[in-house]
Amino acid sequence: MDWQIVLYIAAGIAAIAFLVLCIAIAVVLFSVKKNLDHVASTLDGLDGQIQGITRESTDLLHKSNRLVEDIQGKSEKLNAVVDAVQGVGYSVTNLNDSVDRVTNSITHNISQNEEKISQVVQWSNVAMEIADKWQIRQQQRNRAYTKVNVDGQSENL
Repeated sequence: MDWQIVLYIAAGIAAIAFLVLCIAIAVVLFSVKKNLDHVASTLDGLDGQIQGITRESTDLLHKSNRLVEDIQGKSEKLNAVVDAVQGVGYSVTNLNDSVDRVTNSITHNISQNEEKISQVVQWSNVAMEIADKWQIRQQQRNRAYTKVNVDGQSENL
Protein backbone atom coordinates (compact mmCIF):
# COMPACT_ATOMS: atom_id res chain seq x y z
CA MET A 1 0.00 0.00 0.00
CA ASP A 2 2.79 2.19 0.46
CA TRP A 3 3.32 2.23 -3.14
CA GLN A 4 -0.21 3.27 -3.76
CA ILE A 5 0.15 6.34 -1.58
CA VAL A 6 3.34 7.27 -3.35
CA LEU A 7 1.54 6.77 -6.62
CA TYR A 8 -1.38 8.97 -5.47
CA ILE A 9 1.02 11.61 -4.22
CA ALA A 10 2.95 11.45 -7.52
CA ALA A 11 -0.32 11.70 -9.43
CA GLY A 12 -1.36 14.71 -7.26
CA ILE A 13 1.98 16.40 -7.78
CA ALA A 14 1.72 15.75 -11.54
CA ALA A 15 -1.82 17.17 -11.53
CA ILE A 16 -0.69 20.27 -9.60
CA ALA A 17 2.31 20.68 -11.95
CA PHE A 18 0.03 20.28 -14.95
CA LEU A 19 -2.33 22.90 -13.45
CA VAL A 20 0.59 25.30 -12.84
CA LEU A 21 1.83 24.65 -16.38
CA CYS A 22 -1.64 25.37 -17.80
CA ILE A 23 -1.90 28.58 -15.75
CA ALA A 24 1.58 29.67 -16.90
CA ILE A 25 0.70 28.91 -20.51
CA ALA A 26 -2.58 30.84 -20.10
CA VAL A 27 -0.71 33.85 -18.64
CA VAL A 28 1.80 33.73 -21.49
CA LEU A 29 -0.98 33.40 -24.07
CA PHE A 30 -2.89 36.36 -22.55
CA SER A 31 0.33 38.41 -22.62
CA VAL A 32 0.97 37.36 -26.23
CA LYS A 33 -2.66 38.24 -27.10
CA LYS A 34 -2.25 41.65 -25.50
CA ASN A 35 0.99 42.23 -27.48
CA LEU A 36 -0.65 41.02 -30.71
CA ASP A 37 -3.59 43.37 -30.12
CA HIS A 38 -1.13 46.21 -29.64
CA VAL A 39 0.74 45.18 -32.82
CA ALA A 40 -2.57 45.01 -34.71
CA SER A 41 -3.55 48.53 -33.60
CA THR A 42 -0.07 49.78 -34.55
CA LEU A 43 -0.39 48.11 -37.96
CA ASP A 44 -3.80 49.78 -38.43
CA GLY A 45 -2.16 53.14 -37.70
CA LEU A 46 0.68 52.29 -40.07
CA ASP A 47 -1.85 51.28 -42.72
CA GLY A 48 -3.42 54.74 -42.54
CA GLN A 49 -0.04 56.42 -42.68
CA ILE A 50 1.05 54.23 -45.59
CA GLN A 51 -2.13 55.16 -47.48
CA GLY A 52 -1.36 58.85 -46.82
CA ILE A 53 2.23 58.38 -47.96
CA THR A 54 1.03 56.50 -51.04
CA ARG A 55 -1.36 59.32 -51.90
CA GLU A 56 1.34 61.97 -51.41
CA SER A 57 3.84 59.89 -53.41
CA THR A 58 1.33 59.59 -56.25
CA ASP A 59 0.69 63.35 -56.22
CA LEU A 60 4.44 63.99 -56.12
CA LEU A 61 4.98 61.59 -59.01
CA HIS A 62 2.33 63.40 -61.10
CA LYS A 63 3.89 66.77 -60.30
CA SER A 64 7.33 65.41 -61.17
CA ASN A 65 6.02 64.11 -64.50
CA ARG A 66 4.50 67.51 -65.31
CA LEU A 67 7.75 69.21 -64.31
CA VAL A 68 9.76 66.83 -66.52
CA GLU A 69 7.43 67.56 -69.46
CA ASP A 70 7.79 71.30 -68.85
CA ILE A 71 11.57 71.02 -68.65
CA GLN A 72 11.64 68.96 -71.86
CA GLY A 73 9.55 71.57 -73.67
CA LYS A 74 11.78 74.39 -72.47
CA SER A 75 14.86 72.37 -73.33
CA GLU A 76 13.63 71.91 -76.89
CA LYS A 77 13.00 75.66 -77.16
CA LEU A 78 16.44 76.34 -75.70
CA ASN A 79 17.99 73.96 -78.24
CA ALA A 80 16.52 76.10 -81.02
CA VAL A 81 18.09 79.20 -79.44
CA VAL A 82 21.43 77.43 -79.06
CA ASP A 83 21.30 76.34 -82.71
CA ALA A 84 20.54 79.93 -83.76
CA VAL A 85 23.42 81.28 -81.69
CA GLN A 86 25.68 78.62 -83.15
CA GLY A 87 24.62 79.72 -86.64
CA VAL A 88 25.42 83.33 -85.75
CA GLY A 89 28.81 82.17 -84.52
CA TYR A 90 29.48 80.42 -87.82
CA SER A 91 28.39 83.54 -89.71
CA VAL A 92 30.70 85.74 -87.65
CA THR A 93 33.56 83.30 -88.22
CA ASN A 94 32.90 83.34 -91.97
CA LEU A 95 32.71 87.14 -91.93
CA ASN A 96 36.03 87.34 -90.08
CA ASP A 97 37.59 84.96 -92.58
CA SER A 98 36.27 87.08 -95.48
CA VAL A 99 37.56 90.30 -93.90
CA ASP A 100 40.95 88.64 -93.36
CA ARG A 101 41.09 87.53 -96.99
CA VAL A 102 40.10 91.00 -98.26
CA THR A 103 42.62 92.68 -95.95
CA ASN A 104 45.37 90.32 -97.05
CA SER A 105 44.45 90.88 -100.70
CA ILE A 106 44.48 94.66 -100.29
CA THR A 107 47.80 94.55 -98.43
CA HIS A 108 49.28 92.32 -101.11
CA ASN A 109 48.00 94.56 -103.94
CA ILE A 110 49.24 97.69 -102.20
CA SER A 111 52.69 96.21 -101.69
CA GLN A 112 52.80 95.18 -105.37
CA ASN A 113 51.53 98.54 -106.59
CA GLU A 114 53.33 100.71 -104.06
CA GLU A 115 55.46 102.45 -106.69
CA LYS A 116 52.44 103.15 -108.89
CA ILE A 117 50.51 104.53 -105.91
CA SER A 118 53.36 106.87 -104.99
CA GLN A 119 53.50 108.10 -108.60
CA VAL A 120 49.74 108.69 -108.59
CA VAL A 121 50.07 110.65 -105.35
CA GLN A 122 52.91 112.75 -106.82
CA TRP A 123 50.96 113.45 -110.03
CA SER A 124 47.90 114.35 -107.90
CA ASN A 125 49.97 116.84 -105.93
CA VAL A 126 51.33 118.32 -109.17
CA ALA A 127 47.82 118.56 -110.60
CA MET A 128 46.53 120.26 -107.43
CA GLU A 129 49.40 122.78 -107.53
CA ILE A 130 48.65 123.56 -111.17
CA ALA A 131 44.96 123.99 -110.36
CA ASP A 132 45.82 126.33 -107.47
CA LYS A 133 48.14 128.42 -109.68
CA TRP A 134 45.49 128.53 -112.38
CA GLN A 135 42.93 129.88 -109.88
CA ILE A 136 45.37 132.51 -108.62
CA ARG A 137 46.01 133.69 -112.20
CA GLN A 138 42.30 133.85 -112.93
CA GLN A 139 41.73 135.96 -109.83
CA GLN A 140 44.59 138.28 -110.80
CA ARG A 141 43.19 138.68 -114.32
CA ASN A 142 39.71 139.38 -112.98
CA ARG A 143 41.13 142.12 -110.74
CA ALA A 144 43.06 143.64 -113.56
CA TYR A 145 39.96 143.85 -115.76
CA THR A 146 37.78 145.30 -113.04
CA LYS A 147 37.99 149.09 -112.64
CA VAL A 148 36.79 150.93 -109.56
CA ASN A 149 34.77 154.17 -110.16
CA VAL A 150 35.02 157.29 -108.15
CA ASP A 151 31.72 156.43 -106.57
CA GLY A 152 33.20 153.21 -105.23
CA GLN A 153 31.41 151.02 -107.74
CA SER A 154 33.30 148.54 -109.85
CA GLU A 155 33.10 148.38 -113.63
CA ASN A 156 34.28 145.74 -115.99
CA LEU A 157 36.52 146.98 -118.76
